[in-house]
Amino acid sequence: MTVTTQMHSDLLIPSCTVFIEQASNSDLPAIAAIYNEYILQGDTTMEEDLFDSDRIQRWVSGFHDREKLFVLKNAEHRVIGWGVIKRFSERAGYRTTCETSVYLTKQECGKGYGTFLKKYILEACKQMGYHHLVARVLASNKASIAYNLRLGYEIAGIQKEVGMKNGQWEDVVLMQYIFR
Repeated sequence: MTVTTQMHSDLLIPSCTVFIEQASNSDLPAIAAIYNEYILQGDTTMEEDLFDSDRIQRWVSGFHDREKLFVLKNAEHRVIGWGVIKRFSERAGYRTTCETSVYLTKQECGKGYGTFLKKYILEACKQMGYHHLVARVLASNKASIAYNLRLGYEIAGIQKEVGMKNGQWEDVVLMQYIFR
């Protein structure tokens, strides 16, 4: 599924063409590079080891048919972001629950592209029959929490000291979006 759109300033997004498509093998190095920006930053993901395209490929090759990896590309067909829909659990009772994440290159943050991509992912989740979406955000990442709240997610709870990064305990905010 590919969507091409002309984004307009009335959406508070600069006027330029971006499009979303399912990720292909040629996109994997850019996906890894974007994720590595956040791993190196250290305050967005619990991941500590850097990724390469082979690691992304192994990850994607394990996807279930209701898990998707999308890329956001600019007019020059350069990957400027990616988003994922992952099953919440392999247990059958959770078949209508998934986890979502979106990452943009640092230089493209704050321009509305993340909102555009996340809204696309929300629609894709709905089309795939998901009912309950989960986002896990480090409690210190106030910008990501605010971003998800603006998109209709709500805070379901906080997991205290659920992970360790740089010798410090990290809390994770569990956020949820329910299609009604």
